[in-house]
Amino acid sequence: MQWSVGSETGVLRDVLLCAPEHYRWIPTNSIARETLAGERRIDLARLGAQYRELESALDSAGVTRHYVELEGHLPYQVYTRDSSQTTPWGPVLTTLAMPQRRGEYAAILKFHGATGFWNVGSIGTVEGGDIHIIRDGLLLVGHSGGRTDRTGAAQFAGWFADKGWETRLEAFPDHFLHLDVLFCMAADGLAVACIEVLGDDFESWLKDHGIRIVEATYREVMAMSCNLLALGGDRVISPRHSARINAALRAEGITVFDPELDLFAAGGGSVHCMTMPLRRDAI
Repeated sequence: MQWSVGSETGVLRDVLLCAPEHYRWIPTNSIARETLAGERRIDLARLGAQYRELESALDSAGVTRHYVELEGHLPYQVYTRDSSQTTPWGPVLTTLAMPQRRGEYAAILKFHGATGFWNVGSIGTVEGGDIHIIRDGLLLVGHSGGRTDRTGAAQFAGWFADKGWETRLEAFPDHFLHLDVLFCMAADGLAVACIEVLGDDFESWLKDHGIRIVEATYREVMAMSCNLLALGGDRVISPRHSARINAALRAEGITVFDPELDLFAAGGGSVHCMTMPLRRDAI
């Protein structure tokens, strides 16, 4: 099948996942390092139950689930957002920055097949958590140097610019890992964003493109409360502990599925990180 995603908010039909059988916290980001420095430990039974809640939410939304092949030495393989990116013209194989995660490309190659890619990152690094195909003709790519660097971001954005798209490269501090920690689209014309970090210029850019903002605080983004998955049709999956943001989204008329995902958030990822859309309807 030719997979295609032309926005962050079209109705989601198919998604790529990875079961968390080998998941554990590893010190590859500031959130996970803080978790590991404390007394908290993973309850594996509860972890599995949380993942099943995510799967149930996807099923309730009518999304078909697909899975990559597990590899036991890759504990963060569950965060499928980073190792590829589906575009309007097919999948892109991205270039992961961290040595602990680079091997994740192999399962993506097996899933899509060697000839199943529209493009492949070949310079710098670029990870899916920094890529936001906001809508047809509008692309946002974050770069912090920690995961996606400016060179990799520019190469990815250049492919879209060559297709006539407007693109924006957004620098942010690598403390925040990926741009989807600070920004996610919730519905067409509505985003959740931490403006206190991303700044006034970014806010103005969103508003110039007709995008309203539910503002997230620093404390909320460090709990992965900004990291949500738009399902299309004014529906989202957002973690249960994001209570204030979820209430604000519901006040905007959004239906919120809210699985408990705090054990994954403690490792530096949540529902946006754990899902790679494969097929969305056009808006």
